[in-house]
Amino acid sequence: MVVDNFDVIVIGGGHAGCEAGLAAARLGLKTIVFTLSIDNIAFMPCNPHIGGSSKGHLVREIDALGGEMGKNIDKTYLQSKMLNKSKGPAIHSLRAQADKAEYSKSMKMIMQAQENLTIKQAEISEILFEELESGDELLKEGYERKVKGVKTVTGLEYLGKTIILCTGTYLKSRCLCGESISYTGPNGLQPSNLLSESLIKGGVELRRFKTGTPARMDGNTIDYSKMEIQTGDTPVVPFSFDTNPDDIQKEQHYCYLTYTNEKTHEIIRNNIDRSPIYAGVIEGIGPRYCPSIEDKVVKFPDKIRHQVFVEPEGTHTNEMYIDGMSSSMPEDVQIQMYRSVPGLENCVIVKNAYAIEYDCLCSGQLYPTLEIKKVRGLFSAGQFNGSSGYEEAAAQGLYASINACMQILGKPYLSIDRSEGYIGVLVDDLVTKDNLEPYRMMTSRAEYRLLLRQDNADIRLRKKGYEVGLISEEKYQALLLKEKQIEEETERIKNVKLGANSNVQKFMDEHNSPRLKTAVSLAELICRPELDYELLKELDPDRPTLSKEVIEQVEINVKYEGYIERQQRQVDKFRKTEKKIIPPEIDYDDVISLRLEARQNLKKFRPKNVGQASRISGVNPADISVLLVYLENYNRQK
Repeated sequence: MVVDNFDVIVIGGGHAGCEAGLAAARLGLKTIVFTLSIDNIAFMPCNPHIGGSSKGHLVREIDALGGEMGKNIDKTYLQSKMLNKSKGPAIHSLRAQADKAEYSKSMKMIMQAQENLTIKQAEISEILFEELESGDELLKEGYERKVKGVKTVTGLEYLGKTIILCTGTYLKSRCLCGESISYTGPNGLQPSNLLSESLIKGGVELRRFKTGTPARMDGNTIDYSKMEIQTGDTPVVPFSFDTNPDDIQKEQHYCYLTYTNEKTHEIIRNNIDRSPIYAGVIEGIGPRYCPSIEDKVVKFPDKIRHQVFVEPEGTHTNEMYIDGMSSSMPEDVQIQMYRSVPGLENCVIVKNAYAIEYDCLCSGQLYPTLEIKKVRGLFSAGQFNGSSGYEEAAAQGLYASINACMQILGKPYLSIDRSEGYIGVLVDDLVTKDNLEPYRMMTSRAEYRLLLRQDNADIRLRKKGYEVGLISEEKYQALLLKEKQIEEETERIKNVKLGANSNVQKFMDEHNSPRLKTAVSLAELICRPELDYELLKELDPDRPTLSKEVIEQVEINVKYEGYIERQQRQVDKFRKTEKKIIPPEIDYDDVISLRLEARQNLKKFRPKNVGQASRISGVNPADISVLLVYLENYNRQK
């Protein structure tokens, strides 16, 4: 029985599904989000925080494009701080501890109030495909079939023009705690056991990945006096460019820092054979950059201790999250292990730590739009694509949804390249690399990170959000005014000259800065490490009144001008290779002198251009040189 027709069908109500559903509905398309539990929309089964190193960049970019995550965490945070403040602005990243329940509740209310959006609690058991007939133009583009709709476990059908898979860790999931295995989703929630088979029948290749989470403790059983207090920033800087900072200042909760010790490590080593990770029970591959505590002990035997952060889960619960000690050890070992940590000697575990395995997408099956190559209209996002993290999921959900909508509307797809945003780096890595473990965003993955700062995400991406229809005219005009003010003030301070008069020399002495020998500009003085824009105010009486955000951009642009210009030259070089298009019909078996590994991977990933080809795993510079010579001859013969 067909119940209804939709433009966009989203499967999953996690962070990817929320952004996907909201974006499609806000673009005016009839949208439905299916979730296994309507009470767990935007649920945080692991650490209840948003942002962090590089992830804060993603949240800012989501906001710049018109997404919701930044606004929601601004309303529901418990503690917020800017990480890496002692280092350069390229790696400054916001991180906020969330009120887990309030974050979910708030996002649910936003979605339920959204026009054009329906939320339905149901398990999807089948994707309805339609095989393409001979002569269909889509066959020339590499598609084999297209989506028709979905079927629920109760047998009802919902038809749709596009489908976005945001299944998270729920596909055929199982949780492992030592010898105990439960066939559930995260935190004991219902898994999705039937959809994988349907996807495989539709030509989608799947594999198993694994992740994990630490235990939750009864906060009343923790001795915080043995731990170091971790406080938030004052004032708090919001994630969203639309949030008024004055509206979100409040008393913040404490987090705490403690450490494992040799006794902890000895307990783990003595029981390592009982860990399903080392007993061969776990089939999936886990994240290298977010290892379990048993992985840390085994792989770093010389390290005498590891950091453990004890963080609140919410205002209306005393549960504390033990960050840094995820594990799949048996419960009796967990009790011993956690109680060996200072401050946790008498702790009571409310929820055991566990590992979770799930089905996800094999690499090489995605277009840069996050559409699955063989199936027209089937998009995917989040952990189904082989990534990890709430922020990575939300970014993909928004990106995939925009492109699904553009496909329906017949408009150009959204494209963000590696020089334009962390989202571009994330998508490109998922599309071009054979990721053999859950992918995690890191600043080191972004070659142009000095340009891709979290403070200028609106300048980089808000125009794209406006062009696709998620940013209002009012917000876009505010951005243009901000850009104009930054440009004018940067130019002004370069032209304001200060002579070596007594007032200026006195100012230099007071701020331990070398005296002037000749006239210099305000911009040159700002470049001195001991001086900044704000300090120079008394020497600049004609200074206009500007917002903190404008001043921040002016100062960064001036202080790092040489580095920014050098990186921009690197971007220009990068874009030249991106413009060298590889014809879709090219036969890599005809490219003589290509190494076998390069040929195999180029055939698997089918890159759109030479730049993308150069980033595919197993393709080296020599292979690219061979490919360039071939393309030159190929294009000459056409």
